[in-house]
Amino acid sequence: MAPPSRPPMLRRASATVFFLAGMALALVAVAGCGSSTSTAANGASTRAGALPGTGRPAITVGDKNFTEQFVLGELYSQALQAQGFSVQLNQNIGPTEVTLQALKTNQLGLYPEYLNVWDASVAGYSRTFTTRRGAYRAGQRYARAHGMKLLDPTPFSDTDAIGVTVSFAQHNHLKTIGDLAPVATTLTLGVPPQFETDPKGLLALEQTYGFTPATVKALEIGAQYQALDQGTVQAADVSTTDGELTTGNYTLLGDPRHVFGVGNVVPVVSEHALEVEGPAFARTVNRVSALLTLPVIQELNAAVDVASQQPATVAKRFLIDHGLVPTSTG
Repeated sequence: MAPPSRPPMLRRASATVFFLAGMALALVAVAGCGSSTSTAANGASTRAGALPGTGRPAITVGDKNFTEQFVLGELYSQALQAQGFSVQLNQNIGPTEVTLQALKTNQLGLYPEYLNVWDASVAGYSRTFTTRRGAYRAGQRYARAHGMKLLDPTPFSDTDAIGVTVSFAQHNHLKTIGDLAPVATTLTLGVPPQFETDPKGLLALEQTYGFTPATVKALEIGAQYQALDQGTVQAADVSTTDGELTTGNYTLLGDPRHVFGVGNVVPVVSEHALEVEGPAFARTVNRVSALLTLPVIQELNAAVDVASQQPATVAKRFLIDHGLVPTSTG
């Protein structure tokens, strides 16, 4: 996935009503004495007609430096802003260790991560999880033990995959990666250089599915589909959420043994942010995540990478279409 080229108060004439109103205001004033910042924010957000994020502390949402993350960052930020939250979007948040430190020091409130990356690179689990449930529960345990929380995972999973053209799949009756074994002696597989040496890459495929391609051709990320079209490779390492997959010219071979793991996106949020922003914050983010199926994220990525639209524009249109951002939002 290559980076791209986000009712008025009523008056009452009754003296009794004025008296009761005065008593109510006095009680509010007493209750406000000694209140915390969080309590003040709660009061601001629950005023009649106020959005749930009104008066809450400003928060920074971060994303990583490639198309899908740009789209995700815009989706979460714009949806939160539509609920009254004060959000700053920080694109390209840097390496994982920097990101985690920013979460711990409250310089960053939330960022979208992938379950397989979180479990392996952050939590340090050596095993490959084969179900979303198992990967999420393990990742959540680590997050909670370190002052963070994983919000709901997206329906889509972004992992490596083996892609072929539709015509090649039909001609050779290919449905899963294991079906490549009968054509392995004439197969050229295109992969990024690091995939060939990664223990969880080509070696894992060969050991798990019992096939060794005749030729392995090194390809730069982003060149896979052109190579498939030109026939210089017959299969290639791609990503499950690539926008090019929306053209209908390619198909992904199934990975029934889950060599590539579980790559659902989980928004990582600090416990501090959850406390000060209130329950509507997590609810809003979870509403966005729940809409992101595999076909949806492929279409959103395609709008940026194939149709050359801006991530902010793509995200806004999607949120408007699903009623999460008002049409009149500027």
